[in-house]
Amino acid sequence: MPTSAPVDVLSDFEARGLIHDTTDPQALARVLARPPVSVYLGIDPTADSLHVGHLLGVLALRRLQLAGHRPIALAGGATGMIGDPSGRSEERNLLDRPTLAANLAAIEGQLRRLLDFAGGDGEPGRRDGLPTAILVDNASWTAEIALLDFLRDVGKHVTVNQMLAKESVRSRIGGGGGISYTEFSYMLLQAHDFLWLHQHQGCELQIGGSDQWGNITAGIDLVRRRTGRPVHGLTWPLLTRSDGAKFGKTATGNIWLDAGRTSPYAFFQHWMQIDDADLRRFLLQLTLLPVDEVDEVVAEHARTPAPRKGQRRLAWETTALVHGPAEAAAAQAATEVLFGDHAAPVPEAAYRTLEGELATSFVPRRRLDEGIQLDLLLVETGLSSSRGDARRQVAQGAVYLNDQRVDKDRAVATSADLRHGRWILLRRGRREYRLVRASPD
Repeated sequence: MPTSAPVDVLSDFEARGLIHDTTDPQALARVLARPPVSVYLGIDPTADSLHVGHLLGVLALRRLQLAGHRPIALAGGATGMIGDPSGRSEERNLLDRPTLAANLAAIEGQLRRLLDFAGGDGEPGRRDGLPTAILVDNASWTAEIALLDFLRDVGKHVTVNQMLAKESVRSRIGGGGGISYTEFSYMLLQAHDFLWLHQHQGCELQIGGSDQWGNITAGIDLVRRRTGRPVHGLTWPLLTRSDGAKFGKTATGNIWLDAGRTSPYAFFQHWMQIDDADLRRFLLQLTLLPVDEVDEVVAEHARTPAPRKGQRRLAWETTALVHGPAEAAAAQAATEVLFGDHAAPVPEAAYRTLEGELATSFVPRRRLDEGIQLDLLLVETGLSSSRGDARRQVAQGAVYLNDQRVDKDRAVATSADLRHGRWILLRRGRREYRLVRASPD
């Protein structure tokens, strides 16, 4: 990751479209001009993976780290048991402790790939000239608080009028579905998190999506009332597509950062498919590329949009951040095999990626050593409905083996056709693929 810090982090956020609401901008600018400032982002572990909506926030925390500030990633083991009503039309299902613990462990690994964290002792320090991040769980200071103490030390300083004025509460009440006292109290728990982090970690800034503004300002007000000191808040617009639709979901669900939920190849492909109208904004907000370089990429893409160079750069940068450069390279190579020209030979990692994405047939190596009738192999892999159909497709020039058109006189596929000693890639027409993998006898 780059280590150079922007001269003015607020100006950088503004240029990237990452400011929706802030407390007094001039006061915040003065605070951020004297790093290191401790900044926190809260994430509730409602699933065992972050998704691309979280990526924007974690990268905002990384930008602040690169500017010399100290990130605090808060995993909400306590607030995750309650559920944030912000942006919700109905109450969340409550998670049990074992599920929350498993989710927290999974999310921690993803955060550590995106932020530079402190050592095992959890104490903040410096590495490569930058403050290291710390990971905290609000259950560690919330779970044992007595109810009467919480009502006295937190609830006493927040009026019901203030809570009812928050958009997340008003929208639920106005919608007719109502809101439970459990979710109504979420704002108090998050406000208490800001107070605790201010008192114990010197935290001066909370960041989050625009739907968190009410919760953030409740914390700012609580800190002021309890300590007399000013703290600050900053939110960014929620991640949406140019047509206004919520970004980060497909017909089958979220785009996850966990490779087991959304493979690196599928993750890469998601960015390859975005509309040109979204390209600049996503390059600005979801990569660590400098603003000037983003504009160069977008300008080059506008001159020759057909190769989708802008989407390719976005896909590479995001996949490398989330899954690492090796997985990004494999996903890119697999993409080139399936959707465009590619340099020969195809790397082994690309075939490994394709094996997870394409229908794959396992064929004993002994049969390949002896030679398999090609028309039979096409039927066995499901590319042809019958051997007669296979022969007709070959005669029409519609069958490819390892990206080479099959000559009508070719009769067999053999182990000599294996790439990296393991795979044969078959194609029928433009986009119908099957992978053959040699298996032990």
